[in-house]
Amino acid sequence: MSVQKKKRISKKNKSAWRKTDIQDVEEYLEEQRQEERIGSFTEKKDEELFKIDVTPTDVKKPSVLTEKQKRKLNAKKPLRSLQALENTSKVQDPIVKRNIVKQKKAGRNIEEEVINPSKPRHIQANQDRAKTYEKVEKKLKKLASKIPDTNKDIWMEEDFREKVPGLKDEKGWISEELAKYHAQKLGLPVYKIHDSIRHKTTKAKKFEPPHPGTSYNPSLQDHQKLISDIVEKEEKIIKEEKHLKRVTTQMFRKVTAEERQTQHLKEMSAGMDDDDDEDDDDDDNENEEGNKDKKSGKKGGEENADDSAAYSTVNPPVENKKKSKAARNRELRQKELQKKLEAKKALKKQIADLNRIKSIKSEVLAEEEELNEAMKRRKKAEFKKKFETKRLGRLKFNEPDQDVNMPDELAGNLRNIQTGTSLLIDRFKNFQKRNILPVSVATGKQKKPKVKRFPRSSHKEPGVSYQMLRDKRMAEKKAAQQAAK
Repeated sequence: MSVQKKKRISKKNKSAWRKTDIQDVEEYLEEQRQEERIGSFTEKKDEELFKIDVTPTDVKKPSVLTEKQKRKLNAKKPLRSLQALENTSKVQDPIVKRNIVKQKKAGRNIEEEVINPSKPRHIQANQDRAKTYEKVEKKLKKLASKIPDTNKDIWMEEDFREKVPGLKDEKGWISEELAKYHAQKLGLPVYKIHDSIRHKTTKAKKFEPPHPGTSYNPSLQDHQKLISDIVEKEEKIIKEEKHLKRVTTQMFRKVTAEERQTQHLKEMSAGMDDDDDEDDDDDDNENEEGNKDKKSGKKGGEENADDSAAYSTVNPPVENKKKSKAARNRELRQKELQKKLEAKKALKKQIADLNRIKSIKSEVLAEEEELNEAMKRRKKAEFKKKFETKRLGRLKFNEPDQDVNMPDELAGNLRNIQTGTSLLIDRFKNFQKRNILPVSVATGKQKKPKVKRFPRSSHKEPGVSYQMLRDKRMAEKKAAQQAAK
């Protein structure tokens, strides 16, 4: 067996070195690099290389996984988009002694204070946290049991800072916003309350007792007082209605239909008589001018024609009349004299004001007092308006009419009494009065719009059409022609 000799190549030039086969060297170096990355088999343990199969062979595993099982398996795997960031190489750092400087975080290290408390305030803070966590755990257990606390007043306003120790201090170092932030981080419920809850928007009571005169067996005084109050209200309404009638309908006098027609004709033909008079005057003037033209002859006729042909404007021409120097001097002297008179009057007024300083001072004080009283009245009206019923919708709230039974309608017992009110209506009006519901009006039954319906062409019954009549006429015509033949 002959061994093939290696071919000797001249390596005098650089191009000759490229022909050298270095494949074995590259393979060796690649194997060495791979061992550095994943490690060599000699360094690995047997547990990493081999696995003992302990599952029985007779049990068959499900070959097809459900969607739920697939989702669970995929959830355990790392994200594929982050696999490129994982360092799988086992190559050691060539620079063993690196100067790694750990940057110190700014501020306090709360984690270090909790794990290794070195100062007394750290120990106290840990104790406070432990108490807070105990309270939170108790509260969570209570919520889990779902047993409502019947001893708690649900309408009582509570400050959440009183529940957590250290949040509400007497010196006021911790603001309310900071306290809310810590309470939210601790998991405590913090609800934002609107400002309108802290102050009342109306002075109307939740429940107003009815007038004693509305009882089924009232006393004589209460019943008469109720009737007098209602009579006053009705008289006020009647007075307002009369006033409106007096200033609207009763202001204009009543006329008959004939008078109205004659007035209408007179108004429509108001300018017609004046036009007729003007036309008569024009005709008279034309006649006079015609007579003059006849008398004057040919020369006069030519002059009139030239005058009518000349251009004339509606407004007369403006003449540029300049003032003379003497007139201008007189005007200047008059202006200077007027200025001197005005300065003299002002000086005289100042002297008069100095003499009546006391009266001016009293006038200023009176005016200031009047302004202060007006300001007080305005503030009082604004304060009163603040507690009145607001207009929540387009309608304004009006007090409902007071129910009353006349003396002959009083029964004296509950069996024969005539009920004129309803508890639902009373509560509904009370909600409107206390700005809880907007004022509304009963619209009644709404009318549905009438819809005009047409049957579809596909659902129509077959009837007589133009085409059918035409075919019938053509058939009759053909029959007549055949009979004629």
